[in-house]
Amino acid sequence: MRGWRTLLGMAAGLAWLTTAPAAARAAPQLDCPLRDAPFSIDSPLVDVLLNAEARRLTEQTTGMDFSKGPPDFVRTTAPTFAAILTIKAAARFMGANLAVLPQLDQQLRAIPVSQADRIARCARYDDDRPNLVLPKGKVRILLFEKITGFRDGPSVDAAHAALVAMARRNGWALVSTDKGGVFTPASLGRFDAVIWNNISGDVLTLRQRKAFQHYLAKGGGFVGLHGSAGDPVSFWDWYVDELIGARFAGHPMQPQFQEARITVSGDHPLSAGLPGEWRMTDEWYSFRNNPRAAGARVVLSLDESSYVLKGMMGERLEMGADHPLAWTKCLGKGRMFYSAIGHLPATYSEPHHIRLLDTAIAWAADRHAACR
Repeated sequence: MRGWRTLLGMAAGLAWLTTAPAAARAAPQLDCPLRDAPFSIDSPLVDVLLNAEARRLTEQTTGMDFSKGPPDFVRTTAPTFAAILTIKAAARFMGANLAVLPQLDQQLRAIPVSQADRIARCARYDDDRPNLVLPKGKVRILLFEKITGFRDGPSVDAAHAALVAMARRNGWALVSTDKGGVFTPASLGRFDAVIWNNISGDVLTLRQRKAFQHYLAKGGGFVGLHGSAGDPVSFWDWYVDELIGARFAGHPMQPQFQEARITVSGDHPLSAGLPGEWRMTDEWYSFRNNPRAAGARVVLSLDESSYVLKGMMGERLEMGADHPLAWTKCLGKGRMFYSAIGHLPATYSEPHHIRLLDTAIAWAADRHAACR
């Protein structure tokens, strides 16, 4: 069986706002996805770890010993890698006997979901309402930074600093928060665009998800950075399939960070001011499907011949001659932009990447701009 050291290697791969103190709640917040879902091999690993019987059965049947796992993987409070893995995925990474998974699935499904389980599952979500202070007459940007899965502090911090500086240069009103409670129709309606800064894990309650979808359909803008589409397992199909338009497959680990050649689509409006190509070093994502099939227009692509596509387990990650790296997409009247660049802090000072982000955020925030 492969050790936790291998799984830990994957983890290594992967402003101007005040928040009022959370008021004491008369009852726990229970408006969360998967609250009532049966235990199974497709449950978030963290939910299995939170239930003593589910954990015992999993360890007994698979031979995995979670007590020996690194804290980032077995922690039951956010952020934790256990929020973006299932038992099935963890068993594969750990080299456990996959043949026992059907048996384990039956055992887990027989465990009743108690009220204590529901409370524990929903504890990583919040409904805290931040105090928003926004000047009038400016482009208004919300920088969202709630992370329940894998948090790579250096990349999050570098992106935050770069975006704050960009807002100052452009005269944008930018506020940041790590509270999902900002996702209400009233709060979102005050913003021209929302940026997800390397968000990992499921972070919105059911009502918050609905408010976000409504905001985009009615003309809001979305910008997603790197890890915001980099979870090995997702528990919100709409987000990965409709909003992003592609599911994460993996990234090279042999080596993890490499120089690669980026090509620019000359016929995309957001490519204005960019060279036809450039080279830079980062962690390069591959996706299970091409976002073009979901209606995306690609701005940047990767030249797969310019770097080594070997994953953590030795798997290859080819997407072929068409390997999208950054793209736009229309959702109702809304506009989305996603860039897979952004694991290394240095990428947030790379001139071409910064120029693209500057242009893309301005476009996403322009409710009068044609979606393209």
